[in-house]
Amino acid sequence: MIRLIGYFFGIGTTLALIVAAGVAIYISHLAKDLPDYEVLAKYEPPVTTRIHASDGALMAEYARERRLYLPIQAVPDRVKAAFLSAEDKNFYNHPGIDVTGLGRAIIVNLQNFGSGRRQVGASTITQQVAKNFLLTSDQTYERKIKEMILAFRIEQAYSKDRILELYLNEIFFGFGAYGVAGAALTYFDKSVNELTVAEAAYLASLPKGPNNYHPFKHADRALERRNWVIDQMVENGYVTREEGDKAKAEPLGVTPRRNGSYLFAGEYFTEEVRRQIIARYGENALYEGGLSVRTTLDPKIQLIARKAMQNGLLKYDTLRGYRGPATHIDVSGDWGVPLGNVKGLEDVPEWTLAVVLDSSDTGLSIGLQPARQVSGDIVKERVEGTVSKEDMGFAMRHIVDGKSVKAKSPADVLQPGDVIFVQKNEGSDSAFSLRQVPQVEGGLVAMDPHTGRVLAMVGGFSYAQSEFNRATQAMRQPGSSFKPIVYSAALDNGYTPASVIMDGPITIQSGNTTWTPKNYDGTAAGPATLRSGIEKSRNLMTVRLANDMGMKLVVEYAERFGVYDHLAPYLPMALGSGETTVMRMVSAYSIMANGGKSIKPSLIDRIQDRYGKTVFKQDERGCEGCNAAEWKHQAEPDLVDNSEQVLDPMTAYQITSMMEGVVQRGTGATIAELGRHIAGKTGTTNDEKDAWFIGYTPNLVVGLYMGYDTPKGLGKGATGGGLAAPIFKDFMRVALDGTPNIDFQVPEGMKLIAINRKTGMKAAEGEAGTIIEAFKPGTGPADSYWVIGMGADGSNGAGGALSPQATQAIQDGGGGLY
Repeated sequence: MIRLIGYFFGIGTTLALIVAAGVAIYISHLAKDLPDYEVLAKYEPPVTTRIHASDGALMAEYARERRLYLPIQAVPDRVKAAFLSAEDKNFYNHPGIDVTGLGRAIIVNLQNFGSGRRQVGASTITQQVAKNFLLTSDQTYERKIKEMILAFRIEQAYSKDRILELYLNEIFFGFGAYGVAGAALTYFDKSVNELTVAEAAYLASLPKGPNNYHPFKHADRALERRNWVIDQMVENGYVTREEGDKAKAEPLGVTPRRNGSYLFAGEYFTEEVRRQIIARYGENALYEGGLSVRTTLDPKIQLIARKAMQNGLLKYDTLRGYRGPATHIDVSGDWGVPLGNVKGLEDVPEWTLAVVLDSSDTGLSIGLQPARQVSGDIVKERVEGTVSKEDMGFAMRHIVDGKSVKAKSPADVLQPGDVIFVQKNEGSDSAFSLRQVPQVEGGLVAMDPHTGRVLAMVGGFSYAQSEFNRATQAMRQPGSSFKPIVYSAALDNGYTPASVIMDGPITIQSGNTTWTPKNYDGTAAGPATLRSGIEKSRNLMTVRLANDMGMKLVVEYAERFGVYDHLAPYLPMALGSGETTVMRMVSAYSIMANGGKSIKPSLIDRIQDRYGKTVFKQDERGCEGCNAAEWKHQAEPDLVDNSEQVLDPMTAYQITSMMEGVVQRGTGATIAELGRHIAGKTGTTNDEKDAWFIGYTPNLVVGLYMGYDTPKGLGKGATGGGLAAPIFKDFMRVALDGTPNIDFQVPEGMKLIAINRKTGMKAAEGEAGTIIEAFKPGTGPADSYWVIGMGADGSNGAGGALSPQATQAIQDGGGGLY
C-alpha cells in the first residue's frame, strides 16, 4: 500500500511538474509579446480644450473625448472612496491581482457554466489600467492572463496613487465623457470637489457599463446600482450609516451639461477663435491638446453689441411688413409634439415658438412650444397665450406674392396651424407680441485701438439661423466710410484740413465709357474745405482730391491701413467701391484713433498648453523694469511699443478732428446727442445696398454695416446716417455709461488756428462762420484763395482720363454715396 501510494504520488508529482512547466512555458510565451508598460510614465491622454472670455468666463469646450486631466492629489477622498468601493476595495493591499476576488469569480463562473449567463470578472483597478491602456477588450483567457502579468509589472513600476490617477483619468463614463473630472461636469455640471456622496457613487457605478445605468433610459437600474455603491462605502468605513441612508434618499439629480458654446451671445466670436486655433495648430491640438485659450472678448460689451445690432435690424425689418409664418402644422390633435419638433432660435431666448390656435378680429390665441425635459422628452403640459391686434401691428401690412397688402384684422394675416415667433410682454404671463426673423443682416466689431484686442463681435442676427460671420467673412463695399483713408493720405502729403476743393460736376472719360459721379443729394456746393467735404460726405470733392494727388497714393494708404491687400488704382475706388470686411475697416480706424500706429486685430490674448506653459501671447510689447525684485525708488516700468508708425500722429489728429465734425454737424449728427468726444464716418454704397458707420473715442473703436446677404437696395433714403449711426449710438450710450468723457489729445507742436469755414483762410478776430483748425508745424491757412480742381478760367475742371482697364470698375458703380 505504501509503495502504491508512493507510486501514485510520484506520477502525480511528475504530471504536476509537467503541467507547471507547460503553464510556465505558455506564460513565458505570452510575456514575450506584451506591450511596453513604461509608456504609462509618458501618458498624455486627449484632453478638452477650453476657451475663456477676458474675465475668465467659460465660452466653449472642444474635445473628441471630453476629459480634464486631474492629478490624484486633486481628487477628493470621497470620490476615491466611491470608486474603490465599486471597483476594488482591496486596491491598496493587493499586488495587482486580488486573489480572494479572483477565487470568488472562478466559483461563480463554474456555477454558471452552461447557463448562458455572462461570465463575471475579478479585474482589479490595476488590471483595468493594463487593459485600457495596453491591451484590447477581447473576452479571452489569453488576454486575461496578459492583463494579470502586466498588472504585476505595473504594480512594481508605479505607486498605487499613480495607478489610481491613470485609472480615474482614462475610464469612459458615457455621454462622451472621459475621466472623473469630465464626468462630473458632464453629468452634474460640477467640479469633482463639489460632488456629493450620492453623485460620486453614481459616477463610480458607470464604468461597469454606462449604457446599462443610463440616468434616463434605465433610471431604476441606475438608482439601484448607485445605492449598492453607497452601501459598499458604508461597509468599507468611508461614510457612516446615517450619511449613507441620506445619500440613498437623494434622486439621481443628473443635469447634463450642454456641449459647444456656453457664453451667451458669444457664438460668432467663439467660432472665429476655433477657426484661428485650427489654422495655427491643427485640429488635433484643438480637440485633443487640452489648450487653455484666453480671448479678448468682454462679455458685458458683447451683450451691449448684440442688443444694439439686433434692435437695429428688427426696427428696419418690421417697417417693411410681415412675411408670414415660419411653417405650418396640424392642430386638430395634440399640437405639442409637432410644435416641439420645430427648430427655433436657441440664441434668441427672448423669443419662443408658438402655434396659432385661433385668429379673430381682435388677435390670436396661441399655444407655446413645450419645453424638453433633460431626458429629451417633450413636457406634457400645454401652455397657451394671446397676441392682441396691437401687439402685432406691424403685421397688418403683410407681404403676399411679393406685394405689400394691408390687412383689416389678424385673421387676414395668420390662420390656425401657423407657427410664429412671439415674445412675452413685460409684466404679463400670457400676453405676447408677434416677432419676425429679419431678412436684413449686418456685422459689428468693437476694438481697443491701442492693442487691437477685439472686445465684441456680432456676425449676424442669430448664429443658430446662420453661422456666416458678417463681421469677418462678408466682403462688402464700405462706401463713404472709406473716405477718411483718402483724406488721411492727402493730409499726410501736403494738404491741410483748410485746403479748398471744388464741389462741382466732373466727368471722367475712359475709352467709350463716361463716368459722371454725383453727390448723394444731386447738388454741388461749390468750393469748400476738406473738413466740409468729409463732414458732408461730398463725392465730387473726394474724386477731385483723389485725382489731384493720384490714385497710386490712395492705393498705398489703403493697403498700409490694411483695408485692402491689393486695390485697383481707379478713381471709383476712392469712393469705397472695393470690397472689404468690417474687421478690416475697424482696424483701419483704430490707426487713426491711436495716433497712427499699426495694429493687428486679435481675438486671442494667450494660449497655454495642458501643463500651463504659455505657447502664444498676443501682446509682444517689451517691459523694461517689470521684473524688479523690489522697489528701490526706481522709475515705473515702461511698456515699449514697437508698432510701426504708418500715419503721422499729427495727421491722425487732423482726420480725427474732421470726423468729430461729422458727428457734431455732419452726416452722423444723430450721435452728437450723446454729448461725447466721438469721431466717426457714415457710409452708404451705390443703390443704398449697404449702410455703414464707424466711429471711435480715444479708447474704443466700433464699426458696423447693415445690408442683405444677397445685396439689394435697402430703400430710397436708407443711409449710413439713418440706419447704421443709430445702432452705433445705442451701443455707445450703454457701453460708455459711467466712463469719463475723454477728449482726443492734441499732439505736441500742432498749431490751432481759427479759419473761415468757407474759404479756409485765416479768420479775422471776431469774424463770423469760423472754426478752430489744426495745422502741422510749417503749415497754416492759405494766404490767397486757391481752389483745387478749378481751372484758371474759373471752370469746374474736367479731371483726368482713366486707363481702359478702369472701364469695368466704373460700370460696377462708384460706391460711396453718403
